[in-house]
Amino acid sequence: MRAPARSSCASSRSARAAEHNACLSSFNPGNIDLPARRSAVVSPSLRCTAFSGNYRIASGELRHVALKAKQAFDAHPERPVLVFDDADARTLELPLELPPADLLAWLSRPQRLGEATAEPERPRRPGRPKLGVVPREVTLLPRHWEWLAAQPGGASVALRRLVDAARKVSAGDDRRRAAQEATYRFMQAMAGNEAGFEDAARALYAGDDGRFQACIARWPDDLREHVEWLATDAFVA
Repeated sequence: MRAPARSSCASSRSARAAEHNACLSSFNPGNIDLPARRSAVVSPSLRCTAFSGNYRIASGELRHVALKAKQAFDAHPERPVLVFDDADARTLELPLELPPADLLAWLSRPQRLGEATAEPERPRRPGRPKLGVVPREVTLLPRHWEWLAAQPGGASVALRRLVDAARKVSAGDDRRRAAQEATYRFMQAMAGNEAGFEDAARALYAGDDGRFQACIARWPDDLREHVEWLATDAFVA
């Protein structure tokens, strides 16, 4: 009698998982396409935030948030559960249909971690030891190559110095752009059907903090607070 019961339970979990995935794909406030969900090539210590519907259920390390998301998934299967990377607000795809112990084991698998090897290490070649540089193709005009070749240290050293200098100059703009993109990505996934969404998006990219705050003032508390947190650097001059 026990074997059929286990089979029935497994079938039920499979059905729940399929329903959850279908719910996620259809959870699309304002008929806006959800951003691509990142395959879980992440570390268990990654910082993230989980939402069940409009409610924030956990924030912190992924191993902690995943268990809270699992609890919400089991308690309210009709609500979509989404987990967002705190760094860029991309969604993380987690197998919440698994039992808690299996979910944690899944998170700890080496092939799922960010430090997993993306490609096998190539055999060591004669010459200088590897210094952490990555070879990529760069296409330049002849005059650019001539200038680079004439710089102290050669083309590679000159390019690295130019990139480092440009990064210092544009650091503030880069942070602001990253914050804008993360904020909009989360808004698109979670608040597309909220009043003032389009005006809020325009204010976000226009750098109008006052207008932005006015547009999101009536949004559900947890959504609004997370949007404000993501947008911290979006309005820095």
